[in-house]
Amino acid sequence: MCKTSVHMAAAICLLTEDQFLCPICLDVFTDPVTTPCGHNFCKNCINQHWENDVQHKCPMCKKIFYTRPELQVNIFISEMAAQFRQSAKKKDNSRSEQQCARTEVPCDICAETKLKAVKSCLVCLASYCETHLEPHLTAMALKRHQLIDPVKNLEARICKKHNKPLELFCKNDQMCVCILCAVLDHKPHTVVPLKDECEGKKAELGEKEANIEEMIQMRQKKIQDIKHSVELSDEDAHREKAAGLQVYNILRQLLERGLSEITESVEEKQRKTQEQAKGFITELEQELFALMKRSDELKQLSHSEDDLDFLQTFPLLTTLLPTKDWTNVSIPLPIYEGSVRKAMETGFEQLEKTEALRKEKRKLSEAELRKVQQYAVNVTLNPDTANRYLVLSNDEKQVRCVDLRNHLPDNTERFSYWGNVLGRHGYSSGRFYYEVQVTGKTEWYLGVARKSVDRKASSPMSPQNGYWKVHLKDNEYKASDDPPVSLSLKSKPKKVGVFVDYEEGLVSFYDTDAIDLIYSFTGCSFTERLYPFLNPCIYDGGKNSAPLIITSVTSTK
Repeated sequence: MCKTSVHMAAAICLLTEDQFLCPICLDVFTDPVTTPCGHNFCKNCINQHWENDVQHKCPMCKKIFYTRPELQVNIFISEMAAQFRQSAKKKDNSRSEQQCARTEVPCDICAETKLKAVKSCLVCLASYCETHLEPHLTAMALKRHQLIDPVKNLEARICKKHNKPLELFCKNDQMCVCILCAVLDHKPHTVVPLKDECEGKKAELGEKEANIEEMIQMRQKKIQDIKHSVELSDEDAHREKAAGLQVYNILRQLLERGLSEITESVEEKQRKTQEQAKGFITELEQELFALMKRSDELKQLSHSEDDLDFLQTFPLLTTLLPTKDWTNVSIPLPIYEGSVRKAMETGFEQLEKTEALRKEKRKLSEAELRKVQQYAVNVTLNPDTANRYLVLSNDEKQVRCVDLRNHLPDNTERFSYWGNVLGRHGYSSGRFYYEVQVTGKTEWYLGVARKSVDRKASSPMSPQNGYWKVHLKDNEYKASDDPPVSLSLKSKPKKVGVFVDYEEGLVSFYDTDAIDLIYSFTGCSFTERLYPFLNPCIYDGGKNSAPLIITSVTSTK
Protein backbone atom coordinates (compact mmCIF):
# COMPACT_ATOMS: atom_id res chain seq x y z
CA MET A 1 0.00 0.00 0.00
CA CYS A 2 1.36 3.45 -0.93
CA LYS A 3 1.85 6.16 1.68
CA THR A 4 -1.10 8.17 0.30
CA SER A 5 -3.45 5.22 0.78
CA VAL A 6 -2.13 4.63 4.30
CA HIS A 7 -2.70 8.26 5.26
CA MET A 8 -6.14 8.21 3.66
CA ALA A 9 -7.13 5.07 5.56
CA ALA A 10 -5.91 6.64 8.80
CA ALA A 11 -7.93 9.77 8.06
CA ILE A 12 -11.06 7.71 7.43
CA CYS A 13 -10.72 6.09 10.83
CA LEU A 14 -10.81 9.54 12.43
CA LEU A 15 -13.89 10.70 10.48
CA THR A 16 -17.51 9.87 11.26
CA GLU A 17 -20.10 8.51 8.83
CA ASP A 18 -21.91 11.90 8.73
CA GLN A 19 -18.84 13.51 7.14
CA PHE A 20 -19.18 11.19 4.11
CA LEU A 21 -22.89 11.91 3.58
CA CYS A 22 -24.29 14.27 0.96
CA PRO A 23 -26.46 16.92 2.73
CA ILE A 24 -29.12 16.58 -0.01
CA CYS A 25 -29.62 12.80 -0.47
CA LEU A 26 -28.17 11.87 2.98
CA ASP A 27 -26.23 8.97 1.40
CA VAL A 28 -22.48 8.38 0.96
CA PHE A 29 -21.06 10.75 -1.70
CA THR A 30 -21.30 9.70 -5.36
CA ASP A 31 -19.08 11.82 -7.65
CA PRO A 32 -18.64 14.52 -4.94
CA VAL A 33 -18.18 18.12 -6.09
CA THR A 34 -17.23 21.22 -4.09
CA THR A 35 -19.02 24.58 -4.46
CA PRO A 36 -17.04 27.85 -4.38
CA CYS A 37 -18.28 28.40 -0.81
CA GLY A 38 -16.57 25.15 0.26
CA HIS A 39 -19.51 22.74 0.71
CA ASN A 40 -19.62 19.24 -0.80
CA PHE A 41 -22.51 17.48 -2.58
CA CYS A 42 -23.11 14.61 -4.98
CA LYS A 43 -22.73 16.02 -8.48
CA ASN A 44 -26.17 14.80 -9.57
CA CYS A 45 -27.84 16.06 -6.36
CA ILE A 46 -26.59 19.66 -6.62
CA ASN A 47 -27.33 19.82 -10.37
CA GLN A 48 -30.92 18.67 -9.80
CA HIS A 49 -31.26 21.13 -6.90
CA TRP A 50 -30.14 24.03 -9.07
CA GLU A 51 -32.50 23.04 -11.91
CA ASN A 52 -35.35 24.42 -9.75
CA ASP A 53 -33.39 27.34 -8.24
CA VAL A 54 -32.80 30.29 -10.55
CA GLN A 55 -30.60 31.98 -7.91
CA HIS A 56 -28.29 28.94 -7.60
CA LYS A 57 -28.12 29.12 -3.78
CA CYS A 58 -25.90 26.79 -1.75
CA PRO A 59 -28.30 24.47 0.19
CA MET A 60 -26.02 24.72 3.24
CA CYS A 61 -25.03 28.38 3.70
CA LYS A 62 -27.59 29.95 1.25
CA LYS A 63 -24.83 31.84 -0.58
CA ILE A 64 -26.15 32.96 -3.98
CA PHE A 65 -24.11 32.38 -7.18
CA TYR A 66 -25.45 34.71 -9.84
CA THR A 67 -23.65 32.64 -12.47
CA ARG A 68 -24.02 28.87 -12.15
CA PRO A 69 -20.59 27.49 -11.13
CA GLU A 70 -18.92 24.81 -13.23
CA LEU A 71 -18.31 21.97 -10.79
CA GLN A 72 -15.64 19.28 -11.12
CA VAL A 73 -15.53 16.00 -9.21
CA ASN A 74 -13.34 16.29 -6.09
CA ILE A 75 -11.00 13.33 -6.59
CA PHE A 76 -9.69 13.30 -3.02
CA ILE A 77 -13.16 13.21 -1.40
CA SER A 78 -14.34 10.69 -4.02
CA GLU A 79 -11.51 8.30 -3.12
CA MET A 80 -12.11 8.75 0.60
CA ALA A 81 -15.84 8.01 0.14
CA ALA A 82 -14.97 4.85 -1.85
CA GLN A 83 -12.61 3.65 0.88
CA PHE A 84 -15.26 4.43 3.50
CA ARG A 85 -17.71 2.19 1.63
CA GLN A 86 -15.17 -0.65 1.58
CA SER A 87 -14.36 -0.18 5.26
CA ALA A 88 -18.06 -0.21 6.19
CA LYS A 89 -18.63 -3.33 4.08
CA LYS A 90 -15.76 -5.17 5.82
CA LYS A 91 -17.18 -4.27 9.22
CA ASP A 92 -20.60 -5.58 8.20
CA ASN A 93 -19.12 -8.85 6.92
CA SER A 94 -17.07 -9.30 10.10
CA ARG A 95 -20.12 -8.64 12.24
CA SER A 96 -22.12 -11.19 10.23
CA GLU A 97 -19.42 -13.85 10.60
CA GLN A 98 -19.22 -13.28 14.35
CA GLN A 99 -22.97 -13.62 14.64
CA CYS A 100 -22.97 -16.91 12.72
CA ALA A 101 -20.20 -18.22 14.95
CA ARG A 102 -22.19 -17.38 18.05
CA THR A 103 -25.30 -19.25 16.80
CA GLU A 104 -23.46 -22.53 16.00
CA VAL A 105 -23.89 -25.38 18.52
CA PRO A 106 -20.88 -27.75 18.95
CA CYS A 107 -21.19 -31.54 19.17
CA ASP A 108 -20.97 -32.74 22.80
CA ILE A 109 -19.37 -36.09 21.82
CA CYS A 110 -16.47 -34.93 19.65
CA ALA A 111 -13.28 -35.32 21.69
CA GLU A 112 -10.87 -32.93 20.02
CA THR A 113 -12.14 -30.63 17.27
CA LYS A 114 -15.79 -29.95 18.02
CA LEU A 115 -17.85 -30.35 14.87
CA LYS A 116 -21.10 -28.49 14.31
CA ALA A 117 -24.12 -30.26 15.81
CA VAL A 118 -27.03 -31.14 13.50
CA LYS A 119 -29.49 -32.28 16.18
CA SER A 120 -30.04 -32.06 19.94
CA CYS A 121 -31.68 -34.83 22.00
CA LEU A 122 -34.09 -33.81 24.74
CA VAL A 123 -33.76 -37.23 26.41
CA CYS A 124 -29.97 -37.46 26.42
CA LEU A 125 -29.61 -33.68 26.92
CA ALA A 126 -26.79 -33.65 24.37
CA SER A 127 -26.12 -32.29 20.88
CA TYR A 128 -24.67 -34.48 18.11
CA CYS A 129 -22.79 -33.93 14.89
CA GLU A 130 -23.81 -35.95 11.83
CA THR A 131 -21.46 -38.85 12.73
CA HIS A 132 -22.38 -39.14 16.41
CA LEU A 133 -26.09 -38.82 15.61
CA GLU A 134 -26.05 -42.15 13.75
CA PRO A 135 -27.01 -44.34 16.80
CA HIS A 136 -30.17 -42.24 17.33
CA LEU A 137 -31.18 -42.99 13.75
CA THR A 138 -30.45 -46.72 13.79
CA ALA A 139 -30.72 -48.10 17.36
CA MET A 140 -34.31 -49.06 18.20
CA ALA A 141 -34.09 -47.81 21.82
CA LEU A 142 -32.67 -44.43 20.76
CA LYS A 143 -35.16 -43.93 17.92
CA ARG A 144 -37.81 -43.12 20.52
CA HIS A 145 -35.82 -40.14 21.79
CA GLN A 146 -37.06 -36.66 20.89
CA LEU A 147 -34.69 -34.87 18.48
CA ILE A 148 -34.83 -31.15 17.74
CA ASP A 149 -32.71 -28.67 15.80
CA PRO A 150 -29.44 -28.03 17.65
CA VAL A 151 -29.78 -25.62 20.59
CA LYS A 152 -27.62 -24.59 23.53
CA ASN A 153 -28.50 -24.97 27.20
CA LEU A 154 -30.59 -28.12 26.84
CA GLU A 155 -31.09 -28.31 30.61
CA ALA A 156 -33.39 -25.29 30.39
CA ARG A 157 -35.74 -27.32 28.15
CA ILE A 158 -36.32 -29.98 30.78
CA CYS A 159 -38.78 -29.61 33.66
CA LYS A 160 -36.68 -29.40 36.80
CA LYS A 161 -39.49 -30.93 38.86
CA HIS A 162 -40.38 -33.96 36.72
CA ASN A 163 -37.31 -34.28 34.44
CA LYS A 164 -39.55 -34.29 31.37
CA PRO A 165 -39.31 -32.13 28.21
CA LEU A 166 -41.13 -28.79 28.33
CA GLU A 167 -43.49 -29.44 25.39
CA LEU A 168 -46.76 -27.82 26.58
CA PHE A 169 -47.87 -24.26 27.42
CA CYS A 170 -50.25 -23.23 30.25
CA LYS A 171 -52.36 -20.28 29.09
CA ASN A 172 -53.53 -19.46 32.62
CA ASP A 173 -50.04 -19.12 34.10
CA GLN A 174 -48.33 -18.15 30.80
CA MET A 175 -45.54 -20.67 31.24
CA CYS A 176 -44.04 -23.73 29.55
CA VAL A 177 -44.76 -27.05 31.31
CA CYS A 178 -44.10 -30.76 30.86
CA ILE A 179 -46.81 -33.41 30.46
CA LEU A 180 -46.70 -34.30 34.18
CA CYS A 181 -47.00 -30.62 35.18
CA ALA A 182 -50.14 -30.42 33.02
CA VAL A 183 -51.70 -33.42 34.76
CA LEU A 184 -50.58 -32.80 38.33
CA ASP A 185 -50.13 -29.01 38.79
CA HIS A 186 -52.16 -27.41 35.98
CA LYS A 187 -55.08 -29.83 35.68
CA PRO A 188 -57.90 -27.21 35.70
CA HIS A 189 -55.92 -24.87 33.41
CA THR A 190 -55.97 -24.51 29.63
CA VAL A 191 -52.86 -26.33 28.37
CA VAL A 192 -51.92 -26.49 24.67
CA PRO A 193 -48.90 -27.77 22.69
CA LEU A 194 -46.03 -25.31 22.33
CA LYS A 195 -46.54 -25.21 18.57
CA ASP A 196 -50.20 -24.15 18.87
CA GLU A 197 -49.32 -21.37 21.29
CA CYS A 198 -46.48 -20.21 19.04
CA GLU A 199 -48.83 -19.92 16.07
CA GLY A 200 -51.12 -17.63 18.07
CA LYS A 201 -48.22 -15.56 19.37
CA LYS A 202 -46.76 -15.24 15.87
CA ALA A 203 -50.05 -13.78 14.66
CA GLU A 204 -49.85 -11.29 17.53
CA LEU A 205 -46.22 -10.67 16.62
CA GLY A 206 -47.27 -9.65 13.10
CA GLU A 207 -49.59 -6.98 14.52
CA LYS A 208 -46.82 -5.64 16.74
CA GLU A 209 -44.42 -5.54 13.79
CA ALA A 210 -46.98 -3.51 11.84
CA ASN A 211 -47.40 -1.12 14.78
CA ILE A 212 -43.64 -0.68 15.09
CA GLU A 213 -43.33 -0.07 11.35
CA GLU A 214 -46.01 2.61 11.60
CA MET A 215 -44.14 4.22 14.52
CA ILE A 216 -40.90 4.11 12.51
CA GLN A 217 -42.53 5.80 9.52
CA MET A 218 -44.13 8.46 11.73
CA ARG A 219 -40.81 9.33 13.32
CA GLN A 220 -39.05 9.41 9.95
CA LYS A 221 -41.70 11.81 8.67
CA LYS A 222 -41.47 13.91 11.84
CA ILE A 223 -37.69 14.21 11.36
CA GLN A 224 -38.25 15.47 7.82
CA ASP A 225 -40.95 17.90 9.04
CA ILE A 226 -38.62 19.31 11.69
CA LYS A 227 -35.77 19.65 9.20
CA HIS A 228 -38.15 21.46 6.85
CA SER A 229 -39.19 23.79 9.67
CA VAL A 230 -35.54 24.61 10.29
CA GLU A 231 -35.04 25.33 6.57
CA LEU A 232 -38.03 27.71 6.61
CA SER A 233 -36.65 29.35 9.75
CA ASP A 234 -33.27 29.80 8.08
CA GLU A 235 -34.87 31.33 4.98
CA ASP A 236 -36.87 33.75 7.13
CA ALA A 237 -33.73 34.63 9.06
CA HIS A 238 -31.76 35.35 5.89
CA ARG A 239 -34.57 37.47 4.46
CA GLU A 240 -34.76 39.42 7.72
CA LYS A 241 -31.03 40.02 7.77
CA ALA A 242 -31.22 41.35 4.22
CA ALA A 243 -34.07 43.70 5.20
CA GLY A 244 -32.11 44.87 8.23
CA LEU A 245 -29.10 45.60 6.07
CA GLN A 246 -31.19 47.68 3.68
CA VAL A 247 -32.68 49.74 6.51
CA TYR A 248 -29.38 50.36 8.20
CA ASN A 249 -27.71 51.43 4.96
CA ILE A 250 -30.05 54.44 5.19
CA LEU A 251 -29.14 55.00 8.85
CA ARG A 252 -25.55 53.77 8.54
CA GLN A 253 -23.84 56.75 10.19
CA LEU A 254 -26.22 57.00 13.15
CA LEU A 255 -27.26 53.40 13.77
CA GLU A 256 -24.17 51.28 13.04
CA ARG A 257 -24.50 49.54 16.35
CA GLY A 258 -28.17 48.77 15.72
CA LEU A 259 -27.35 46.44 12.83
CA SER A 260 -25.25 44.16 15.00
CA GLU A 261 -28.00 44.11 17.65
CA ILE A 262 -30.57 43.06 15.05
CA THR A 263 -28.29 40.36 13.66
CA GLU A 264 -27.62 39.05 17.15
CA SER A 265 -31.36 39.00 17.98
CA VAL A 266 -32.25 37.16 14.78
CA GLU A 267 -29.40 34.68 15.13
CA GLU A 268 -30.37 33.99 18.76
CA LYS A 269 -33.90 33.06 17.68
CA GLN A 270 -32.44 31.07 14.81
CA ARG A 271 -30.08 29.29 17.19
CA LYS A 272 -32.91 28.45 19.60
CA THR A 273 -34.92 27.01 16.72
CA GLN A 274 -31.94 24.94 15.57
CA GLU A 275 -31.18 23.72 19.11
CA GLN A 276 -34.81 22.76 19.70
CA ALA A 277 -34.90 20.95 16.36
CA LYS A 278 -31.59 19.22 17.13
CA GLY A 279 -32.97 18.03 20.47
CA PHE A 280 -36.15 16.69 18.84
CA ILE A 281 -34.22 15.02 16.02
CA THR A 282 -31.76 13.43 18.46
CA GLU A 283 -34.62 12.06 20.56
CA LEU A 284 -36.49 10.85 17.47
CA GLU A 285 -33.37 9.21 16.04
CA GLN A 286 -32.78 7.43 19.35
CA GLU A 287 -36.35 6.16 19.36
CA LEU A 288 -36.05 5.30 15.67
CA PHE A 289 -32.87 3.30 16.30
CA ALA A 290 -34.54 1.45 19.18
CA LEU A 291 -37.65 0.72 17.10
CA MET A 292 -35.66 -0.46 14.06
CA LYS A 293 -33.53 -2.65 16.28
CA ARG A 294 -36.64 -4.07 17.93
CA SER A 295 -38.22 -4.58 14.49
CA ASP A 296 -35.20 -6.61 13.35
CA GLU A 297 -35.36 -8.67 16.54
CA LEU A 298 -39.07 -9.31 16.09
CA LYS A 299 -38.59 -10.31 12.44
CA GLN A 300 -35.83 -12.71 13.46
CA LEU A 301 -38.02 -14.11 16.24
CA SER A 302 -41.01 -14.49 13.90
CA HIS A 303 -38.95 -16.94 11.79
CA SER A 304 -37.83 -18.95 14.80
CA GLU A 305 -38.68 -22.64 14.68
CA ASP A 306 -37.69 -23.11 18.29
CA ASP A 307 -41.04 -22.90 20.11
CA LEU A 308 -39.58 -22.76 23.60
CA ASP A 309 -37.04 -20.07 22.80
CA PHE A 310 -39.77 -18.12 20.99
CA LEU A 311 -42.11 -18.13 23.96
CA GLN A 312 -39.38 -17.28 26.44
CA THR A 313 -38.05 -14.41 24.31
CA PHE A 314 -41.46 -13.10 23.18
CA PRO A 315 -42.35 -11.10 26.34
CA LEU A 316 -38.92 -9.42 26.37
CA LEU A 317 -39.25 -8.12 22.80
CA THR A 318 -42.88 -6.95 22.91
CA THR A 319 -42.58 -4.59 25.86
CA LEU A 320 -40.73 -1.39 26.81
CA LEU A 321 -41.19 0.32 23.43
CA PRO A 322 -41.07 4.16 23.09
CA THR A 323 -44.43 5.61 24.14
CA LYS A 324 -43.97 9.33 23.51
CA ASP A 325 -46.70 10.81 21.29
CA TRP A 326 -45.00 12.91 18.59
CA THR A 327 -48.22 13.76 16.72
CA ASN A 328 -48.44 17.41 17.83
CA VAL A 329 -44.71 18.08 18.18
CA SER A 330 -43.43 20.74 15.76
CA ILE A 331 -40.93 23.55 15.54
CA PRO A 332 -42.64 26.98 15.74
CA LEU A 333 -41.03 29.36 13.27
CA PRO A 334 -39.66 32.49 15.00
CA ILE A 335 -41.17 35.83 14.03
CA TYR A 336 -38.11 37.84 13.10
CA GLU A 337 -39.70 40.86 11.44
CA GLY A 338 -40.38 42.75 14.68
CA SER A 339 -36.71 43.02 15.60
CA VAL A 340 -35.86 45.14 12.56
CA ARG A 341 -38.88 47.41 12.95
CA LYS A 342 -38.24 48.01 16.65
CA ALA A 343 -34.60 48.86 16.06
CA MET A 344 -35.53 51.19 13.22
CA GLU A 345 -37.91 53.13 15.47
CA THR A 346 -34.98 53.97 17.73
CA GLY A 347 -33.63 56.19 14.92
CA PHE A 348 -33.92 59.95 14.97
CA GLU A 349 -37.40 61.33 14.44
CA GLN A 350 -36.44 63.61 11.60
CA LEU A 351 -35.11 60.70 9.55
CA GLU A 352 -38.62 59.22 9.41
CA LYS A 353 -39.54 62.06 7.08
CA THR A 354 -37.31 60.62 4.38
CA GLU A 355 -39.27 58.76 1.70
CA ALA A 356 -36.90 55.78 1.57
CA LEU A 357 -37.18 55.18 5.30
CA ARG A 358 -40.97 55.51 5.30
CA LYS A 359 -41.29 52.95 2.53
CA GLU A 360 -38.93 50.53 4.26
CA LYS A 361 -40.74 50.87 7.57
CA ARG A 362 -44.13 50.18 5.97
CA LYS A 363 -42.74 47.18 4.12
CA LEU A 364 -41.38 45.71 7.35
CA SER A 365 -44.59 46.43 9.25
CA GLU A 366 -46.62 44.74 6.53
CA ALA A 367 -44.37 41.68 6.68
CA GLU A 368 -44.72 41.49 10.47
CA LEU A 369 -48.51 41.83 10.39
CA ARG A 370 -48.82 39.20 7.65
CA LYS A 371 -46.73 36.86 9.77
CA VAL A 372 -48.88 37.14 12.90
CA GLN A 373 -52.12 37.00 10.89
CA GLN A 374 -51.17 33.45 9.91
CA TYR A 375 -52.08 32.45 13.48
CA ALA A 376 -55.67 33.76 13.28
CA VAL A 377 -58.22 31.77 15.33
CA ASN A 378 -62.02 31.78 15.31
CA VAL A 379 -63.02 33.65 18.48
CA THR A 380 -66.57 33.51 19.83
CA LEU A 381 -67.71 35.01 23.13
CA ASN A 382 -68.90 33.04 26.16
CA PRO A 383 -72.28 34.41 27.41
CA ASP A 384 -71.78 32.69 30.78
CA THR A 385 -68.90 35.12 31.50
CA ALA A 386 -70.60 38.33 30.29
CA ASN A 387 -71.44 41.08 32.81
CA ARG A 388 -75.22 41.46 33.20
CA TYR A 389 -75.09 44.90 31.49
CA LEU A 390 -73.74 43.30 28.30
CA VAL A 391 -75.69 41.96 25.33
CA LEU A 392 -74.14 39.48 22.87
CA SER A 393 -75.20 38.95 19.25
CA ASN A 394 -76.67 35.60 18.21
CA ASP A 395 -73.40 34.57 16.55
CA GLU A 396 -71.48 35.53 19.73
CA LYS A 397 -69.17 37.78 17.68
CA GLN A 398 -70.43 41.17 18.97
CA VAL A 399 -70.86 42.68 22.42
CA ARG A 400 -72.40 46.01 23.48
CA CYS A 401 -73.34 47.63 26.77
CA VAL A 402 -76.94 48.60 27.69
CA ASP A 403 -78.31 50.85 30.44
CA LEU A 404 -80.54 48.17 31.99
CA ARG A 405 -79.22 45.09 33.75
CA ASN A 406 -80.22 41.73 32.25
CA HIS A 407 -81.86 39.15 34.50
CA LEU A 408 -79.15 36.50 34.39
CA PRO A 409 -77.83 34.12 37.06
CA ASP A 410 -74.76 35.44 38.88
CA ASN A 411 -72.69 32.29 38.35
CA THR A 412 -69.03 31.93 39.33
CA GLU A 413 -67.84 32.56 35.77
CA ARG A 414 -69.71 35.83 35.25
CA PHE A 415 -68.01 39.23 35.75
CA SER A 416 -69.87 41.33 38.35
CA TYR A 417 -67.85 44.58 38.59
CA TRP A 418 -65.99 44.98 35.27
CA GLY A 419 -68.06 44.95 32.08
CA ASN A 420 -65.99 42.08 30.64
CA VAL A 421 -66.74 39.01 28.54
CA LEU A 422 -64.28 36.23 27.73
CA GLY A 423 -63.90 34.10 24.65
CA ARG A 424 -65.26 30.55 24.70
CA HIS A 425 -61.87 28.97 24.10
CA GLY A 426 -58.56 29.59 25.86
CA TYR A 427 -54.99 28.78 24.89
CA SER A 428 -52.18 27.34 26.99
CA SER A 429 -49.49 27.00 24.30
CA GLY A 430 -48.50 28.17 20.84
CA ARG A 431 -49.62 31.37 19.12
CA PHE A 432 -53.01 32.92 18.33
CA TYR A 433 -54.35 36.11 16.76
CA TYR A 434 -57.74 37.82 16.46
CA GLU A 435 -59.09 41.20 15.33
CA VAL A 436 -61.74 43.49 16.86
CA GLN A 437 -63.56 46.38 15.17
CA VAL A 438 -63.72 49.43 17.48
CA THR A 439 -65.30 51.92 15.07
CA GLY A 440 -67.84 54.31 16.66
CA LYS A 441 -66.66 53.66 20.24
CA THR A 442 -65.68 56.42 22.66
CA GLU A 443 -64.34 53.92 25.23
CA TRP A 444 -63.22 50.27 25.03
CA TYR A 445 -60.88 47.70 26.59
CA LEU A 446 -59.59 44.56 24.86
CA GLY A 447 -56.77 42.03 25.08
CA VAL A 448 -56.26 38.69 26.85
CA ALA A 449 -56.88 37.52 30.41
CA ARG A 450 -55.81 34.43 32.31
CA LYS A 451 -58.44 31.94 33.42
CA SER A 452 -58.10 32.67 37.15
CA VAL A 453 -58.83 36.44 37.03
CA ASP A 454 -61.09 37.65 39.85
CA ARG A 455 -64.52 38.04 38.25
CA LYS A 456 -66.26 39.70 41.19
CA ALA A 457 -63.80 42.29 42.56
CA SER A 458 -62.80 45.75 41.29
CA SER A 459 -59.06 45.11 41.27
CA PRO A 460 -57.18 46.93 38.44
CA MET A 461 -56.96 45.17 35.08
CA SER A 462 -53.16 44.88 34.95
CA PRO A 463 -50.65 42.11 34.16
CA GLN A 464 -50.16 41.61 37.89
CA ASN A 465 -53.88 40.73 38.16
CA GLY A 466 -53.93 38.62 34.99
CA TYR A 467 -54.83 41.14 32.23
CA TRP A 468 -52.79 42.26 29.20
CA LYS A 469 -54.80 44.94 27.39
CA VAL A 470 -54.90 48.30 25.64
CA HIS A 471 -57.81 50.72 25.99
CA LEU A 472 -59.36 54.01 24.94
CA LYS A 473 -60.72 56.15 27.80
CA ASP A 474 -61.17 59.91 28.11
CA ASN A 475 -59.82 60.31 24.56
CA GLU A 476 -56.51 58.75 25.60
CA TYR A 477 -55.02 55.43 24.50
CA LYS A 478 -53.12 53.45 27.14
CA ALA A 479 -51.55 50.04 27.67
CA SER A 480 -52.24 48.50 31.10
CA ASP A 481 -48.59 47.68 31.82
CA ASP A 482 -47.01 48.08 35.28
CA PRO A 483 -47.07 51.13 35.37
CA PRO A 484 -49.64 52.04 32.62
CA VAL A 485 -48.14 53.42 29.38
CA SER A 486 -49.68 56.31 27.42
CA LEU A 487 -49.71 55.61 23.68
CA SER A 488 -49.06 58.25 21.05
CA LEU A 489 -50.95 57.00 18.00
CA LYS A 490 -50.87 58.81 14.66
CA SER A 491 -54.49 57.88 13.94
CA LYS A 492 -57.51 56.42 15.76
CA PRO A 493 -57.58 52.66 15.16
CA LYS A 494 -60.71 51.30 13.48
CA LYS A 495 -59.70 47.69 13.92
CA VAL A 496 -57.26 46.29 16.49
CA GLY A 497 -55.37 43.01 16.06
CA VAL A 498 -54.26 41.03 19.14
CA PHE A 499 -51.38 38.54 18.87
CA VAL A 500 -50.11 36.18 21.61
CA ASP A 501 -46.99 34.02 21.58
CA TYR A 502 -47.45 31.92 24.73
CA GLU A 503 -43.95 30.42 24.94
CA GLU A 504 -42.24 33.70 24.02
CA GLY A 505 -44.26 35.61 26.67
CA LEU A 506 -45.42 38.17 24.09
CA VAL A 507 -48.73 40.05 23.67
CA SER A 508 -48.83 42.56 20.77
CA PHE A 509 -51.56 44.94 19.57
CA TYR A 510 -51.75 46.23 15.97
CA ASP A 511 -53.64 48.96 14.13
CA THR A 512 -54.56 46.83 11.11
CA ASP A 513 -55.57 49.78 8.90
CA ALA A 514 -52.48 51.89 9.61
CA ILE A 515 -50.42 48.65 9.54
CA ASP A 516 -48.58 49.66 12.66
CA LEU A 517 -47.76 48.27 16.07
CA ILE A 518 -49.72 49.86 18.92
CA TYR A 519 -47.95 48.22 21.86
CA SER A 520 -46.21 44.99 22.95
CA PHE A 521 -46.02 43.33 26.37
CA THR A 522 -42.73 41.40 26.37
CA GLY A 523 -41.03 39.03 28.80
CA CYS A 524 -44.36 37.83 30.22
CA SER A 525 -44.49 34.55 32.15
CA PHE A 526 -47.69 32.65 31.34
CA THR A 527 -48.53 29.68 33.54
CA GLU A 528 -52.21 29.09 32.80
CA ARG A 529 -54.76 29.28 30.01
CA LEU A 530 -55.28 32.69 28.33
CA TYR A 531 -58.65 33.87 26.96
CA PRO A 532 -59.49 36.71 24.57
CA PHE A 533 -61.48 39.36 26.45
CA LEU A 534 -63.53 42.40 25.42
CA ASN A 535 -65.08 45.26 27.41
CA PRO A 536 -67.29 47.74 25.45
CA CYS A 537 -67.42 50.08 28.51
CA ILE A 538 -70.41 52.06 29.78
CA TYR A 539 -73.46 52.93 27.66
CA ASP A 540 -72.97 56.67 28.41
CA GLY A 541 -76.48 57.72 27.40
CA GLY A 542 -76.08 56.07 24.01
CA LYS A 543 -72.83 57.88 23.10
CA ASN A 544 -70.91 54.61 23.45
CA SER A 545 -73.63 52.19 22.33
CA ALA A 546 -71.71 50.86 19.31
CA PRO A 547 -70.63 47.20 19.73
CA LEU A 548 -67.17 45.71 19.73
CA ILE A 549 -67.15 43.29 16.79
CA ILE A 550 -64.84 40.29 16.32
CA THR A 551 -64.14 40.27 12.59
CA SER A 552 -62.72 37.71 10.20
CA VAL A 553 -59.01 38.16 9.48
CA THR A 554 -57.98 39.20 5.99
CA SER A 555 -54.23 39.00 5.45
CA THR A 556 -52.47 42.30 4.73
CA LYS A 557 -51.55 42.65 1.06
